[in-house]
Amino acid sequence: MTRHLWIDASAGVAGDMLLGALVDAGAELAAVQRSVEAVIPGAVRLTADPVLRAGQRGTKVEVEVLTDDQPERHWSDIEAMLEAADLPDAVRDRARRTFNQLAEAEAAVHGIAVADVHFHEVGALDSIADVVGVCAALHLLEVDSLSAGPVAVGSGRIRTAHGDIGVPVPAVVRLAAGWRVVAGGRGELATPTGMALVVALSERCEDLPPLLLQASGSGAGTKDDPDRANLTRVLIGELAAPAPMTPTRDTVTVLEANVDDLDPRLWPGVLTALLAAGALDAWLVPIVMKKGRPAHTLAVLARPEDADRLADLVLTQTTTLGVRRSSWERTTLQRGWFDVAVDADLVAVKVASRDGRVLSATPEFAEVAQLAAATQQPERAVLVRAAAAAVQAGLLSGAPVPDGLRTTLERPGDGPADPPVG
Repeated sequence: MTRHLWIDASAGVAGDMLLGALVDAGAELAAVQRSVEAVIPGAVRLTADPVLRAGQRGTKVEVEVLTDDQPERHWSDIEAMLEAADLPDAVRDRARRTFNQLAEAEAAVHGIAVADVHFHEVGALDSIADVVGVCAALHLLEVDSLSAGPVAVGSGRIRTAHGDIGVPVPAVVRLAAGWRVVAGGRGELATPTGMALVVALSERCEDLPPLLLQASGSGAGTKDDPDRANLTRVLIGELAAPAPMTPTRDTVTVLEANVDDLDPRLWPGVLTALLAAGALDAWLVPIVMKKGRPAHTLAVLARPEDADRLADLVLTQTTTLGVRRSSWERTTLQRGWFDVAVDADLVAVKVASRDGRVLSATPEFAEVAQLAAATQQPERAVLVRAAAAAVQAGLLSGAPVPDGLRTTLERPGDGPADPPVG
């Protein structure tokens, strides 16, 4: 069993909101303060109070700055501070990953090297307190793994140290690459610090996984919008390991026919008709027959109970005079389909697995091609984004099989699904 934390950022996320949610879930504020003190001694004081946001209770953590000394700090300065601090390794590593994500995002936005990045608001004492505080709270709550749902990033424009800019701000856009995001409302709903904590610490973007729920918490933002509870929530519980799934062995029938006199333009229709009729797979093999005639061997992989019907279809769809058949044993991996978001649409990713672990994940090209045509984009570009979305969703070799895997390509409300290939 794994103690897992899931972040609900559907109303937005900021560093202080996530910290408030963790304190609300049971992390001791005094212990969090000690970890922050280890990095920036005597610089800030943390307080936590219950508040209401749109009528819902949450915890608001305030970071009171006790010094006027807030210099611009480079990433190397913050890394040195973390290295020198007396912190548990897990807290230091998570904080380092978060600031590194921020540094890479800022470097990309401003077109400079990561080493040259100097943080403004992000490097201020209150933001250091947010990042270190969140990482310390996760350690106190004994969280082993994290994931998060889609993030509400906001809309409109805000004024920053760099002038008037659009929401989501450029650093958030960079950090959110490959993550599912929604506008969710007006204003800045996701800050760079909040977004960095989500993507740096979460293993994947996913809807709420199956948990034996043990604790939960809500962290409040500053504004109280009557139409939207300004809260980041966390749910913590035991995440059961996927049940072992061994490869399946079954018997299939292979139908074959040699054909040398069919108009080659008809073959795509023949293969499509066989698959639509329930064939597990169908393919052509170029061959040379008697007197040097070029020809094809049509092969059809079928379930034994479908063999007679598919053999009859071969006889009616082609010019062959006969169909031979043989029985084969095969070993197959578990497979399923998981939807990922690409350009506000869903693309199915075929996932092959064994013993509860992903072996491969491949976007369904038919859906990639359909989306490319609908959006007038190159298929290659859509395919690259679909593959990146699959990685962001945690569909990596060796990762646990995600919850919510569909056993057919068909989605609820769709027409008949394409048959699985053999």
